[in-house]
Amino acid sequence: MFALIGTAVDVESVRRNAAVIVEDGFIQDVIPQERVGEYAVDEVYGGDGYIILPGLINAHTHVAMARFRGLGEDIPIERWLSDVIWPAELEWEPGDVRRWALLGMAEALANGSTTINDHYFFADEIAKAAQEVGIRAFIGQTVMDTIDFPIAAPEGGFRFFNDWVGKDELVTPTLAPHATNMVSLELMREIGEFARGRNALIHVHLSQSMGEVREVKRRYGLPPVEYLERAGVLGDNLIGVHGIYLSDSEVSLYAKSGATLVHCSLSMTKLEGRIAPIIELFERGTNIALGNDSPNPVGLMDMFTEMRFAAVLNKVWRRRTDVASAREVFRWATVGGAEALGLKAGLIKPGYLADLVLINARKAQFLPGENPHSHVVYSARGSDVELVMVNGEIVYRNGLFTKLGKRMEDLWAEFRPSGP
Repeated sequence: MFALIGTAVDVESVRRNAAVIVEDGFIQDVIPQERVGEYAVDEVYGGDGYIILPGLINAHTHVAMARFRGLGEDIPIERWLSDVIWPAELEWEPGDVRRWALLGMAEALANGSTTINDHYFFADEIAKAAQEVGIRAFIGQTVMDTIDFPIAAPEGGFRFFNDWVGKDELVTPTLAPHATNMVSLELMREIGEFARGRNALIHVHLSQSMGEVREVKRRYGLPPVEYLERAGVLGDNLIGVHGIYLSDSEVSLYAKSGATLVHCSLSMTKLEGRIAPIIELFERGTNIALGNDSPNPVGLMDMFTEMRFAAVLNKVWRRRTDVASAREVFRWATVGGAEALGLKAGLIKPGYLADLVLINARKAQFLPGENPHSHVVYSARGSDVELVMVNGEIVYRNGLFTKLGKRMEDLWAEFRPSGP
């Protein structure tokens, strides 16, 4: 039994001088600090000047793309994909995907993400890496059939799901059609039927470029959201990502469907120079989650940075300062992701998963400490994370990845290029 001591902050409340009691993978109680002696606690972490957060949920990732960090900078998304990323991905070997996925997950954990929702090739290797590092991982094998891309063959996606469903408490397989222009209507329908039969999540890129929108309209005479509806996959088990070119009518249709939209403000601003109509979606009742996308193009796996930019960029894009408040953005990064993935997580309450983060807030940027929600979104950095707990197990503490038995500098030494 563990106790985390500090100011417990979730989207619903701020409880100062709190003790969060953890046992058997769940939060057992949240009590005043002075009552911690009522429980047979083995270890106590934190104390005065610490902040306890629900683990951040990175609802859209490609963790193995840590291998491509810094490549293909400052070019539009279609050139970035066709000229840089896809040629590099065709050179992947399974073992290399596993190594770089582990590095990406370790970076995410160290920066406060307890859950990732990953969409990539060689998903078996990514799942094995997730087991090694101890992160909660939803993983889908990327599939497409409108272009020749051998490592994305459709049968691989179904096989991966069947091989991993129910296999590991922390690894949940999903279905991962690449994007609306990369998957035929026939295959998307097949994915929808498969998902309904197995209560599976579908994770898909949506309207991430004008080229995608034009291609879907050329083939089917429909915009991407209507294409998803026609395919029978537009519903509450769908996790769409990006959505930067959604029309107003698509926003309304999407909001009514119950699907989640994952907002990746940094990657889309960098690759397309714009962001999605998140405010319109949110105001119409869409569940919004937050994603960091990947180490390329964003540069780092830090959801605190993602929260900060989501708050600021939505204000700039809408020319309004009253949108994307700190509390709303914090919700997207916690409760929004949990709802999308069907997790009882994102809040610090008894009965919720003990996926928790301890922040060392004994630093200048956390003073005067009067508005913790603001401090979490605008002041905190991934480097402020001192401890990360997943499923009630400490998997990162003071630079050590406990399941790996390695520190971040050990990983750096393993991955650094050889030579001068």
